[in-house]
Amino acid sequence: MDKLLAVLEKRFNDNMHRHKDVSWQDVKDKLNNKVMGILQKMEDTGGKPDVIKYEGIVYYVDFSKESPEQRRSLCYDEKAWQDRKKFKPESSVEKHADQMGVKLINEPMYSYMQALEDFDLKTSSWIETPDSIRSLGGALNAEKRYQRTFIFHNGADSYYASRGYRGFIKL
Repeated sequence: MDKLLAVLEKRFNDNMHRHKDVSWQDVKDKLNNKVMGILQKMEDTGGKPDVIKYEGIVYYVDFSKESPEQRRSLCYDEKAWQDRKKFKPESSVEKHADQMGVKLINEPMYSYMQALEDFDLKTSSWIETPDSIRSLGGALNAEKRYQRTFIFHNGADSYYASRGYRGFIKL
């Protein structure tokens, strides 16, 4: 845990633009064993978690430059995975995120993060999809191209080697 703590502290200090008005000591005080276990999973799967303060709440979110490598090639949710007849991916974002203990970033949070810095310039990330879209078979994903954040849709059962997901935990 000491190694992870050192990585998190360095990332925090190197990226102060992500979390103005948040001190490392305040963050460190909230890092119990459960949170550290989740952060270790985020780190191990390529997420490079760091702190943001969003709508007055402090979160750890995946800030890898591209969608986390070890969280790609997944369909959106378990229903899509079950319904897929051919060439099923290994799992779904829903199941994978649940096993890690994270929640899927939603559209407003994704846009806020993109305003802080550019990421998903070559990849895309599944984002939380409203029931009104999911009930019709679709799911949302996002990326940044041409200096603009784009929100797209796909069938929830689709999966791509360049699409993963970003998660968060509230501190």
